[in-house]
Amino acid sequence: MNEPSGLRIALAQINPKVGDIDFNVKLILQYSNRAQQEYQADIVVFPELALTGYPPEDLLFRPQFIHQVARSIEFIQAHNPGLCLVFGAVQMIQDRLYNCAVIMQPELPVTYYHKQYLPNYGVFDEQRYFVAGEDACVIELRGVHIGITVCEDIWYPQPAAKAVNIGAQLILNLNASPFHSSKTSERIDQVRQRVAENKVPVCYVNLVGGQDELVFDGHSFTLDAEQNLVSMAAGFEQTLSILEYRSNIGIKSLTQSVAETEDLSQLYSALVTATRDYVFKNGFQKVVLGLSGGIDSALVLAIAVDALGAEAVQAIMMPYTYTSEMSQTDAAAQAEILGVQYTQIPISQPVESFKAVLEQEFSGMAQDVTEENLQARSRGVILMAISNKKGAMLLTTGNKSEMSVGYATLYGDMAGGFAPLKDVSKLKVYALANFRNSISPAIPQRVIDRPPSAELAPGQKDEDSLPPYEILDPILELYIEQDRSVEEIVKQGFDEESVKRVTWLVDVNEYKRRQSPPGVRVTQRSFGKERRYPITSGFKRN
Repeated sequence: MNEPSGLRIALAQINPKVGDIDFNVKLILQYSNRAQQEYQADIVVFPELALTGYPPEDLLFRPQFIHQVARSIEFIQAHNPGLCLVFGAVQMIQDRLYNCAVIMQPELPVTYYHKQYLPNYGVFDEQRYFVAGEDACVIELRGVHIGITVCEDIWYPQPAAKAVNIGAQLILNLNASPFHSSKTSERIDQVRQRVAENKVPVCYVNLVGGQDELVFDGHSFTLDAEQNLVSMAAGFEQTLSILEYRSNIGIKSLTQSVAETEDLSQLYSALVTATRDYVFKNGFQKVVLGLSGGIDSALVLAIAVDALGAEAVQAIMMPYTYTSEMSQTDAAAQAEILGVQYTQIPISQPVESFKAVLEQEFSGMAQDVTEENLQARSRGVILMAISNKKGAMLLTTGNKSEMSVGYATLYGDMAGGFAPLKDVSKLKVYALANFRNSISPAIPQRVIDRPPSAELAPGQKDEDSLPPYEILDPILELYIEQDRSVEEIVKQGFDEESVKRVTWLVDVNEYKRRQSPPGVRVTQRSFGKERRYPITSGFKRN
C-alpha cells in the first residue's frame, strides 16, 4: 500500500502588474488552478502584495483602489478551486492600512496576517502607508501547523519565534524583495539564521519582474530544519515550485531546483527583465535607440533584442564630422549580427542649421562644449521624433559612471523613456558585454577593445575629461554607494585632487540626474528614489 502523501505546498513565483487588480486576480487564480490540477497541492503561496503589485506607492491613498482590493479578495474566495490560498494584499481597518497576507481555506472565513516590520530605508517607504501588525499567525492544514510571515519579518528574530512559540512547524514567508547584485546569497544567509534559531523549515516565495526602477528576481527557495537548501526556483521567470512536508520526515522538493547563478548572469538577466517589463507594462511594443558604435549603445542593443526580440528593435546611427568610419562599420555590423532594423541618418544638416541660427548670438565667442552638445541634442531630437511617429519607446544608453559625473547631455543623449544602464558602471558594462558574447555573438569585439569616446570633437577620448574608469569607478562606488568622505577615499590610495574633482562632479550634476529617465536599480545604491540628494546644497564634502 502506498504511504499517504504529506502536505503538498506550491510556491507561486509570479509577475503581477502594479495597480492592475483584474490582471493580478487572473494570475492568482491561474496559478492556483495549476497548483491543484497539475500538482494536487494543498496550499499555494504567492508573494507579498501579489494582488496589488509591489510597490503600489500612492495608489494606496486612493479609496477606490482599496475598495477594488477588498472586492477582489471576495471574488478570489468565491472562485477558489478548493485549496488553501495565501497571497499578499492590503487590508483597511478603521482607517488603518495593513500590508497583509490573506489566508483562504475552503469552507472557512478569510483570515489575515499583518506584517510586523515595515522597512523604511533604501527603496522602501512602507511606513508612509502602513501600520505595523503585532500578532503571530499560525494556521492548521492537514494536521500541520503553518506560520505566516511577510518579507521584512524574516530579517528579524521575533515574528518567526512568535509563530513557533504557538506551534508553527513550518514558516511560509511572502516577499517582494528587489534584486541587487549578491542579493540571493544575502537572503539565504538571513533565512538560515531564522532556521537555526527555530529549527523549523522556511519557504521563501518572492516576486519576479520589473516595476519602474526596481526589478524582482524571484529565486524563491526553501530551507529545511537543518538549514539545507532543498529547492530554489529559477530567477527572472514565473514558476511553480512544489514541496512536500511530513512532520516525521521534514520537507523535500518535488520539482527540479536550479543552482544559484553567478553574478554577471544574474545582472544581465535583471537588465533584460527590467527592460522587457518597463516597455510592455507601459503599453509599448517596440523600442528605438541611437547606435553609436560604442560599447554602451552596443550593450543596450543586445539587451533590447534579448528582452523584446529583434523585430521590435530599431537602431539609428547618426554620424557627424567626428564620427569615425570604424564606429559606422561596427554599428552596422552589430545590427546585422542581431538582425535588427538599422537606419543611418547623418546630422550635419541640423547641426549646421543650429550653428547658423546661433551665429549672431555667439559672435565673438570661442567654440566650446556648447557646440559638442548641439550634436548630442540634434540626435536627441531625431530619436524622439522617431519615437513619437512610430510609437516606439526610446532607450537611452548612458551608464552610471557617466550619469554620476554629468558626462551626458541634457535633452541630448539623456533624452528617452528608459535607461537600462543607469545603475551599471562603465567597468561593469565591459564585463557584461564580454559575458553576452560568451553566450552567442552579439557585440563586435572591436567595440569592446577600443578606447571609449563620445566622438563629439576630433580625436576625443573619455579619459581626456575623466580619470580612467579603473580609477573613476571605485571612487564613485565609495562616494555614492558607501557614503565615504573625501578623506576616507584618499586613504584608500586614490589621488586627492582626483577624488575632490570626482566628488564635486557628482554633487554639481544632481540637477541633470533629476531630469534623466528612470533606469533599473541593480546596485545597493542607485540614483532615483533610493538616493535623494538636494539639488541646491551647500554641503562640504570634506
